[in-house]
This record gives sequence, C-alpha cells and structure tokens, in this order.
Amino acid sequence: MSATAAWLAILATVAVLAAYEGARAWAQHRTPHCVARSAHALLREEWFDAVSQQRGSEILSVQTLRNSLMAATMTASTAALGLVGTATLTAPSLREALGGAGWLLTPRLVSELLLLALLLASLVCSAMAVRYYTHLGFISGMPVECAARPRWNPMGHVYVRRAGALYGWGLRHLILVAPVLAALLHPLAGPVTAVGVTAVLWGFDRIDEE
Repeated sequence: MSATAAWLAILATVAVLAAYEGARAWAQHRTPHCVARSAHALLREEWFDAVSQQRGSEILSVQTLRNSLMAATMTASTAALGLVGTATLTAPSLREALGGAGWLLTPRLVSELLLLALLLASLVCSAMAVRYYTHLGFISGMPVECAARPRWNPMGHVYVRRAGALYGWGLRHLILVAPVLAALLHPLAGPVTAVGVTAVLWGFDRIDEE
C-alpha cells in the first residue's frame, strides 16, 4: 500500500471521528433533551437535588455513588492496562522513529501516537471521575438535617455534573480506540471501523422522544 493512500486513510479515520463529535455537539445544542449526554447530566443533577431533600436517603445515595465509582474505576484500570501494554509494544518503533536526529512522521507513527493519546485521555478522565465521585460521596452521606449539608450542596451539585461528564468522556475515549487500532492493523480498516463505531454511538447517544 502506498504512503499516500495510508495517509489518506488515517486522515479519513480522524475526519469521521471529528465529524461525529461535531454533529453530536450540534445536536446537543439544538435539542439537549434528545441527546443522552445532556439528558443524563440533567438526570444526575435532579437526582442529587432529590436525595438532598429527602431525609433518610443518605445510605441509598452513597450506595448509588459507590456503583458509579466502581464503574469509573474499572474504566480507569482498563485504560491504564491498555496504555501500559500499548507503550510496551510500540516502544521499539517509537524509539526508532523519534530517536534519530530527524524523526520521520509516518502513518503508523501517527496511529500509535493517537492510540496512546486516547488511552491517556481515557485514564485521566476516568481517574478524575473517581476523584469527584469520592468527594461527592462525603457530601451525599451527610445527614440532610445537619447544618453543614446546605453549605456543601452547591459543591455537590457541581461535582455530580463533573463526575458524570468525565466518566462519559473516559468511556468514549476508550471506545474510540477501536478505529485507531484497526488502522494500525491496516490503514484502510480505520475509516470503515470509524464509520461503524460512530453509527453505533449515534444510536446510543440519541434519546427518542415518546
């Protein structure tokens, strides 16, 4: 396969993923209640408001947050393992490409760097989601009738939005690894896989109104 065709395949893969993110952002701006990301953010905020007003719901809220915390932890662990494994496997080629006086930018090198960037982004977002879920658990576990709870509720409101958004980004970055990994196996597989993955994501990201 020629270098030009490989470059075009890599650019097409990135273009498909970027076009999907742009289309989703546009749809979220136009109809936020029909896009899962914004609808779920509102759901989490209303849930926190409800448990902050309902006396005796502290244990239930902490258990719910613990489930979310474990999910974010699993995503972070998966991204960390993938990052370490990818760095180990690509270290020889990266050292060869970047170690000389003038490094050569190739389609494979770009794919490897993009793969490492996605895994690192997934790890960072998921780890930060764990951080916010942990602090939110302390806030949500305070007795509703205590004097300190109203003072911390605004921060909890912010944290529940940030934690959910970061977890979503971490999971999304982990899924977007698939087209880049396919491009590493064969450049032409990248755009095809990107179209398939974004089509599936688009179906999951939409919430049809009844």
